[in-house]
Order: sequence, then C-alpha cells, then structure tokens
Amino acid sequence: MADEKKKKVDTKKVEEKKETSKKSTTKKAEESKTVKKETTTPKTKAPAKKVAPKKEVKKSIDEELVATATVKYARISSRKVKIVADLIRGKNVDEALAILQFTQKAGSEILIKLLNSAIANAENNNQMTHSKLYVAEIYSNQGPTLKRIRPAAKGSAVRIRKRTSHTTIVLKERN
Repeated sequence: MADEKKKKVDTKKVEEKKETSKKSTTKKAEESKTVKKETTTPKTKAPAKKVAPKKEVKKSIDEELVATATVKYARISSRKVKIVADLIRGKNVDEALAILQFTQKAGSEILIKLLNSAIANAENNNQMTHSKLYVAEIYSNQGPTLKRIRPAAKGSAVRIRKRTSHTTIVLKERN
C-alpha cells in the first residue's frame, strides 16, 4: 500500500516537472521572439548589428608619455636610497647622472644603473628624446627584511636585519 502511494507521488512529480519544463520552454521562445522584434529595424526587418566601442589608440593631450624603471629587492636600506633620490628629483637626466656619479653614497651606484635603464626604456620603447627627459618621480619603498641571528654575550642572540628596498624612477619629457 505504501509502495502504491509512493508510485503515485512519483508519477505526479514527474508530470509536474514536464509541465513546468514545457512552460519554461514556451516562455523562452516567447522571450526570444520579443528580443528578435526589438533588435530588428522596422524598415528592413534584419537583425540590428551590435557595434563594439572602438578603443582609442591615440593619447589625449592630458596624458603624457612616461618611462619607468624599477629595481626590486635591492640589498640596501630604502633610507639610504632616499637620501640620494632627493638630490635628483626634478632634474634633467644628464644633470641627474652627473650628480649621481659624484655623490659618495651607497645608493648612488644603484640609482645610476636604474636611471640608465629608465633612459633606455624612454628612448627605445616610447621614442622620447633624450635631451627633453627629466626625473618626474623617484621613490624608494621598503622591501622584505632578511633576518639573521648573531651570538651575543652570556649565550644570548642578537637579531641582524638585512634590509631590502624597491626603487622606481619615472621619466617624462619637458615641453
């Protein structure tokens, strides 16, 4: 008796599913007809073409070409690099190179290589002229610190922090 009730319930569920699927397919067909009607133009009754927006290739007047170079995980503290970076911020690239060559600081060696890389990027990738280039931005941020341990008196240990830095130079052209 229980088996018969289950069979009846199961057959009712199957019939309900068939009816709902029929309704949903008819609704989808009706929706597609309405969509087709909306997309056709009244004169030709051909489906309207969807036009993708064109991407602008040319730069606008407000956007300036920039050339960047970045060194990451340099084994020098960002504090030491910032001292030298402040000297060349806003200067022409030739003047900045001269300042870096005659500055006796540890950060100047890294910044010379980085500035030469940024100049090469500007000339080769962006077709910028060397004589118009200047250091628009230069910043040095702290990277991950390598932690080492050194033995100290009475069996204790002292932590040694070997700091790293991430430095970026952005060059622009003067008008």
